[in-house]
Amino acid sequence: MAPRANWKGFLRLSLVTCPVALYPATSDSEKVSFNQLNRKTGHRIKYAKVDADTGEEVDNEDIVKGYKVDTDTFIEVTKEELENVALESTRTIEIDEFVDRSEIDPRYLIRPYYLRPDGKVGHDAFAVIRETIREMNKVAIGRVVLTNREHIIALEPLDRGLMGTLLRYPYEVRSADEYFDDIQDVKVSKDMLDLAKHIVNQKAGHFEPNKFEDQYETALIDLINQKRAGKPITAKARPRGENVVDLMDALRKSIGREATAPTKPAKKPRKAAAAQKEMLMPITGKKAAKEGAAKKPAAKPQRKSA
Repeated sequence: MAPRANWKGFLRLSLVTCPVALYPATSDSEKVSFNQLNRKTGHRIKYAKVDADTGEEVDNEDIVKGYKVDTDTFIEVTKEELENVALESTRTIEIDEFVDRSEIDPRYLIRPYYLRPDGKVGHDAFAVIRETIREMNKVAIGRVVLTNREHIIALEPLDRGLMGTLLRYPYEVRSADEYFDDIQDVKVSKDMLDLAKHIVNQKAGHFEPNKFEDQYETALIDLINQKRAGKPITAKARPRGENVVDLMDALRKSIGREATAPTKPAKKPRKAAAAQKEMLMPITGKKAAKEGAAKKPAAKPQRKSA
């Protein structure tokens, strides 16, 4: 079942308009997450909203937003005042211009969304906009309001729908100068460059997301399963980086290692949670946990596929 739409409104190209819905294209819900606990009792930590001066808890209906002017001065802004900020993009994604995909600096990309027609009407108009963008090989730039903030959104065809990527504003992107100015201007010799290119050619491949495994996520699941099964936890040795004394020698050794390294078989698609290990079945109470450690674990439920 598809998740609920984050936004519903209209997509407009000049006088062509259609109702659309915007859905998140990514999710973090499958990742392992933790709660904060009281070490002494094992109970969850509960956070309360309190007045910074009186220490008294404040009800949600009495909480308003405030812009900090100085240490003790705030300008209060109510929800109604925020809703009265007139923005056309609150209900409409107006396509302002079309640009080449190569012109969009990757630093401006935030997150992707899926855009599709909303309801049974407007499919014709949606198809006209989608196919025009596809035929022109361009990216449509518009504006959309999400969580009371206006964002720039880049729209491009994806199958029968559109993918919309939120973009940052210029003031949100830091200049690289302050980070890169101190990097030494090193002249790389042709011999070193040729050796490095040879390594790249040996490791060349194609981008296939299904081949990648979240090793940290897998290690977290292993840790939790071991603790639930009552097994001792031992620290693993951390890999150490080697100091490079002779760069040419390191490049030559790298070529030899890559040439003799066994070819890794392609991993199967994550249809049945390929490399990710699943959690054990829920264990009720401490007594059951000890009994479960002595018995053979039950079949592990498969994680949802991406």
